[in-house]
Amino acid sequence: MDGLQVHGIRKVYGSTAVVDNVSFSAPQGRILGVLGPNGAGKTTIIRMIMGITAPDQGEVFFTSDGVKTKGVPFPTIGYLPEERGLYKEAKVMNILLFLAGLKNIPKIVAKERAATWLKKFGLEDYAHRKVEQLSKGMAQKVQFIAAVLHEPKFVVLDEPFSGLDPVSQDLFKAEIRALAKSGATVLLSSHQMNMVEALCDEIFLIHKGKEVVSGHLEEIKERFGNFRVNLLTRSFQEPFLKTNMVEKAEQLGEERYRFILKEGIKPLEFVQALPPGLDIRELAISRPSLHDIFVNIAQGGASDEGYVENSSLGAYA
Repeated sequence: MDGLQVHGIRKVYGSTAVVDNVSFSAPQGRILGVLGPNGAGKTTIIRMIMGITAPDQGEVFFTSDGVKTKGVPFPTIGYLPEERGLYKEAKVMNILLFLAGLKNIPKIVAKERAATWLKKFGLEDYAHRKVEQLSKGMAQKVQFIAAVLHEPKFVVLDEPFSGLDPVSQDLFKAEIRALAKSGATVLLSSHQMNMVEALCDEIFLIHKGKEVVSGHLEEIKERFGNFRVNLLTRSFQEPFLKTNMVEKAEQLGEERYRFILKEGIKPLEFVQALPPGLDIRELAISRPSLHDIFVNIAQGGASDEGYVENSSLGAYA
């Protein structure tokens, strides 16, 4: 399988294993979300994958066009760090050409690609301005361009949506999908769970240096939470909750209610059991969001052994 393979990597600082026997794979042409609370070990994993630091145990392999190498070859890596690393005094085009040169891209090719990307991001008029003259969102766009200008086969994006307005976020999402579609392996790390849900094919979530959740997003949602039913109604009647279908309930507003169904209960069963004549103005069915799952894991409430709802919901038998 072409792409990234991580086998049993471990990193110890002092007496603390910040990454402890972590294994996962990221296939070519796919987007993998690497997630976890602050201090979970995400940055250390990324550093080991990129060869910035060596694992104390375990190995990292990268396969491209059927050729397997130990570690990811430097020229094939595109990296967008969370912290901006552009030289403030440098002009935009100059810094893009310089960074492309480090990846062995001929200057004339790099200049053509850079001009195309700058136009795509609406920055063509800023090509010869200094980085310090750019807004935060503009600088993020330039840094993204720098990460992909050499057309890498392996891309790491660490908080790529930082500083972007909604229009620019949508543009970034489209370009990230295009990277995967072109055959790149993409690792995405972000605390914006709505962006992760919209983009990632698979999720790898760690806590305290260990894997706690991994797999396809929809499979994860099925494993870690029962169906939710949200109702907007003016004539709510409590007695129907005694149907043994509802695990927990919460009033979200004057006329809004959320019901977490018991395991094995299908939403249609619940809807059909609603009182006749109930004035339903809105009805929405969902699984727990990735945000909910993330928060519960950060609070120690979820693992591959199960999902615990940490909330003030009332329970109904």
